[in-house]
Amino acid sequence: MRLLLVEDDARIARFVAKGLREQTYAVDVSATGDDALYQAAINTYDLVILDVMIPGRDGFSVCRELRKAGQRVPILMLTARDAVEDRISGLDSGADDYLTKPFEFRELLARLRALLRRSGELRPAKITVADLVLDTGAQSVSRNGQTVPLTAKEYALLEFLARNAGRVVGRAEIAEHVWDETFDPFSNLIEVYINRVRRKIDADSPKPLLHTRRGAGYLLGSAVDLSPSDGAEDAASARLRSKANPPSRKNHA
Repeated sequence: MRLLLVEDDARIARFVAKGLREQTYAVDVSATGDDALYQAAINTYDLVILDVMIPGRDGFSVCRELRKAGQRVPILMLTARDAVEDRISGLDSGADDYLTKPFEFRELLARLRALLRRSGELRPAKITVADLVLDTGAQSVSRNGQTVPLTAKEYALLEFLARNAGRVVGRAEIAEHVWDETFDPFSNLIEVYINRVRRKIDADSPKPLLHTRRGAGYLLGSAVDLSPSDGAEDAASARLRSKANPPSRKNHA
């Protein structure tokens, strides 16, 4: 999930962004209303956290502009202004929720989860793809009952693929939702993480779940819909995994 955090207080922005990234969110940070509108115009976000008191256009104005532009992304107002009139103004401007500073970070996370559940489709607490199970609350993964240890970024990538299980997801879409604005589109970072995740979830299983569609992207799911070329590429990946982890030989001497 990729979020836009609009906050001009550098200390608060660092604290919130760090906490969100530790929860596997990709986070872009804007300090002004104009920059927030620019970032929202050129990037795809799953949610916007928007402070009201920001330089230039304030949060109310930014919120109205986003809605005027047809942006349906969930917006959480985050501000020190706790008057009822301010909360009403924020909601009437198009915000979906309102959180007053100071706040407990756990409450911020809970409100984000609630907004993400309400946006578009229902986001289940557990995602199951064949014998692969993701617990989105605990951010844990198991396959065939065995725990699969993943880093935060590996988990974020796998969760995005799992939420889109059964369809091909391209590099651009992965970059938009799993990485932030610092991502270099010319790097092979996505391929590196795909291979890491593939090794971890498919290494001990005769039925791979993470497949490569040459020239299109990646698909998480069973192999029933794979074309012959896709199957050949997955077979090549399996051979590479077997070379990286050769079976031990028994000494019969």
